[in-house]
Order: sequence, then structure tokens, then C-alpha cells
Amino acid sequence: MTRKRVAVLISGRGSNMMALVEAAKAVDYPAEISLVVSNRPDAGGLGRARAAGVATAVVDHTAFGEDREAFEHALDTQLRAHRIELLCLAGFMRLLTPWFVARWSGRLLNIHPALLPRFKGLDTHRRALAAGVTRHGATVHFVVPEMDSGPIVTQAEVPVFADDTEETLAARVLDAEHRIYPQALRALAEGRVSPTTPSADNAAR
Repeated sequence: MTRKRVAVLISGRGSNMMALVEAAKAVDYPAEISLVVSNRPDAGGLGRARAAGVATAVVDHTAFGEDREAFEHALDTQLRAHRIELLCLAGFMRLLTPWFVARWSGRLLNIHPALLPRFKGLDTHRRALAAGVTRHGATVHFVVPEMDSGPIVTQAEVPVFADDTEETLAARVLDAEHRIYPQALRALAEGRVSPTTPSADNAAR
């Protein structure tokens, strides 16, 4: 089996990145985490990746000022140097330009802590509690230029309890994220999902 070479882009602690790294240790997993890249030199996930034996790189967005495409060209250069085939965003706190999204179209996944299309953007758990929903969750989707709007690969629901705080709800959703992101990457690496796949949600399970 030829395993797909995957890079994970992070900005922080990298908990979803580590879920992917752990999943890729299985001998039958169709992808390997070949590179972890952060736009922040102080991201905690970089040390965790290195401790797991994964190559790391930093492309500091602040070095490029307001020139988002220059930053992304530097990022793309790192990815090409490591022969990356698939990309996973895992807490990567940068909005990507249409150029980069087009460059990686159909090969770029993101995980979002809500049941899209509800609660796009930030502060999803606070907003879910304020809305009084009884079900919340996580979504893995393909990335398109519009934020949190790409075709859905898979979702996981969690209950919302009356005494939940943002922290307790976030912890429950994070467990779901760690479960479904490796499933979605497996489906993509095996060619079972694409942005045009009907019922892509079922294919990732």
C-alpha cells in the first residue's frame, strides 16, 4: 500500500494533529503525517509533533505583513519540498486566499467545532449554548474560499446538557473531533470522498 503524504497546518496546541498522527501509526492506515507546519513559532503542537518523530516547519505569517499570498506561496514551497499530497487544517487560524484553496482543491480538509452549516466562524460553543440547542458537534469538510462552507465529509453529534458550560461542551466536542478527523482523512486518502461525492458523509464512516 502506498500511503499518501499528508501535512497538517496548526497554529496552537495541535490536539487534532496528534489524533491524526496516532491514527497514522496503524499499519493499514492509508496516509502518513509527513509534515506539521505552523504559522506561529511558539505553537505548542510543534514540540508534540517533533516528539512523535514528525518533521516540522514554521512559516511565520507576521514576516509577510499584510501580503497573504506571499505567505501562502512560502507555505506552498514548504509543502512541495516535502512532496505533500493532502492537507489537513487543525486549528490553523488563518483565512486562506482563493489562490491557495484552488491550488489544493479537493485535497484540503478542515475540522470545525460545530454542526455546519450552523455556527460558522469562532466561539461556536458559546453561540450554541446561547441559542439553546440540544445537539452540537463537529464537522470535517473540504475547504472552499468561503469560510466553513465547503462540502461536508462527515459530522459527529454530541448532546448539550442543561448545566453545560463552554468548557464542558468544548471538551465533549473535542472528543468527537478526534474521532472523526482520522476517519475523514482515511476516506480522502482512499479516494472514497471528493468535493463532488454524493453522500460524502456516509463514505467517511
